[in-house]
Amino acid sequence: MPKTIPEVAGVPAPFGPYSVVTEANGFVFVSGQVAIDPVTQERITGGIEDQTHQAMRNLGAVLRGVGLDYDDIVKTTLFLADMADYPTVNEIYSEYVGEARPARSTIQAAALPGGFLFEIDAVAAR
Repeated sequence: MPKTIPEVAGVPAPFGPYSVVTEANGFVFVSGQVAIDPVTQERITGGIEDQTHQAMRNLGAVLRGVGLDYDDIVKTTLFLADMADYPTVNEIYSEYVGEARPARSTIQAAALPGGFLFEIDAVAAR
């Protein structure tokens, strides 16, 4: 099955040479989502709670744009600017993934693009 790059409306535009989402062999790969308002394309200000909720909503919008949802995620990677935010991020993340509980890695990044506090990417399966 060849790689496809679905068009998804209503999500933040990439700010680099990459696709928001790519699909191949029944897997959907969602690029890192951060706290950008999909309407204004502006960075969400606020703390880790606001940024995590917005990034998770953006992830959900990308998934819905290709006919999937959080339950279809098989793997995520979380990037935190500060590992002290882990408990807060974990609680918010749980609200979105529920009982689906995909495999996950969590990494403290020395710096995230744009000064963001949180980023998430995901792999989902059809």
